[in-house]
Amino acid sequence: MPNPTSLAAFAASAMVVAVLCTSTAARAELGGTMAVQANSTAAAPQTLLNGALRLRTLTDAGNTTINEYATNTGQIIAYAWQGPTMPDLRALLGKYADSYRTGAAALASNGNLHASRVVRPDVIVESGGPMRGYAGRAWLPAALPSGVTADDFH
Repeated sequence: MPNPTSLAAFAASAMVVAVLCTSTAARAELGGTMAVQANSTAAAPQTLLNGALRLRTLTDAGNTTINEYATNTGQIIAYAWQGPTMPDLRALLGKYADSYRTGAAALASNGNLHASRVVRPDVIVESGGPMRGYAGRAWLPAALPSGVTADDFH
């Protein structure tokens, strides 16, 4: 009979791999620049918090809503998502995906398959929810403008 701890660690690792391998229509990544794109499913950016942030809402191929947050200079500093499928975190996180994967692997042994919070010096990712009800957010803590907190990303 398999060891329950080994099964939980395996299941958590499999979830991380699945999350990193799914695809979406996201066209930018954390640390990149928010750009207006032709033939995009994204709405025109809105200005938030007295101009400190820009928000653009996308819908990916899995019908998940993704909010993309950028500074007033256009640097993408956060994403928040909610929907029936997980977004492609590798695409959203870009160069921060490996840092996230390292942090997620360290958490794999905690056995929690429905929620995780990975805190790294360069990126923070919170994700959870039951199947068909995924929600989460990812942000660059060092890039937050003055007066902006993670609570502003939803």
